[in-house]
Amino acid sequence: MKVLTGLDILTKDINLQNKFKGNVALLCHNASIDFKYTHAALNFKKLFGSRFIKLFGPQHGFSTDVQDNMIETDHSIHPYFNIPVYSLYSETRTPTDEMLEDIDHLFVDLQDVGCRMYTYIYTLTLLLEKCIGKDIQIIVLDRPNPINGIDIEGNILEKSFESFIGLHPIPVRHGMTIGEVALMHQKNWTKKKVKLEIIKMHNWEREMFYEDTKLPWLLPSPNLARAESTCTFPATVIFEGTLLSEGRGTSQPLEIVGHPKIEAFSYYENQLANSIKKSKLEGFMLRPITFLPTFQKHANSICNGFQIHITDKKIFKPWRTGQLIMRELYHHLGDNFKWKKPPYEYNYTQKPIDIINGTDKLRHWVEKNDPIERLDSFENLETYKHKFNEIKIY
Repeated sequence: MKVLTGLDILTKDINLQNKFKGNVALLCHNASIDFKYTHAALNFKKLFGSRFIKLFGPQHGFSTDVQDNMIETDHSIHPYFNIPVYSLYSETRTPTDEMLEDIDHLFVDLQDVGCRMYTYIYTLTLLLEKCIGKDIQIIVLDRPNPINGIDIEGNILEKSFESFIGLHPIPVRHGMTIGEVALMHQKNWTKKKVKLEIIKMHNWEREMFYEDTKLPWLLPSPNLARAESTCTFPATVIFEGTLLSEGRGTSQPLEIVGHPKIEAFSYYENQLANSIKKSKLEGFMLRPITFLPTFQKHANSICNGFQIHITDKKIFKPWRTGQLIMRELYHHLGDNFKWKKPPYEYNYTQKPIDIINGTDKLRHWVEKNDPIERLDSFENLETYKHKFNEIKIY
């Protein structure tokens, strides 16, 4: 049975629509569509008419056309809807009092990817914190976690490494829907509550990957054109903290990694394949490839590296796989391997790899060439799992 998102439920339920009597605003992006591919803003214009007064966009913009970190989006007036579009990835990541004026109901319809390093959950939680003490209702139109709502993996972010790609003590693969993130925030990360409502999905089950939902996939950010890429994202996003390419500027971003100084076929046959076998990690294959990024790192330089092909999503461990590949490439490349220097996501002092990982311990693990079994010591998940079980709504 096809999953219905929170947006689908809202557009079908007249009684639900009639609950919202005042002025309405919408935080959304390119992937905010219903099952008929109609954008949420078009639905809101039809449902709420002149009471639909403002739009907000997260990182990458309302149109989801801005590529990179720390490339900001301007505020504007939308040429069709003729209402303000405020960017929450601009001179501010938190909405201002002026932006929130005259809003009674602010809907959030964002497709998340289920990974701590993805910023939309922080746009949501900064909005929740800003609305403390305001007479504004926040309504989250819930959407699937595309990498399922059961599997939890990775280290918990340490407070000293908080940033806009990690504001809360959650693991890399957190298992929550964006609606559940809002509930987690209200229960565990704030002392003062807001007026919050979650419009739940129908027919979504926690073990589902995105393709199981029968919903259309539209890219929620410029480099996630395929739902399949969300499954490799927790493995490859960490390479943003290095000068290796994670495939931006190619047709396979965030599924591949590489560097001009790698000879992928011989390295795979003579060393890497054996390291993977020893790790006992399963559910994927690495394929040696050659690629040419057209922008970002190593633009217009031939890179060699590897594509991650998932053969069994149920047993694939992306966080561990990414850390293993990172460790192996660090020691294979030697002086040609470089950690990226600050700034990164508005952090001007700490190493980008450390704020991506939410700790410096994993960088040290890589540099020391420690055994993969040591990753177990970084996954202290019991406290998180208890909180997670308390807020689950499916």
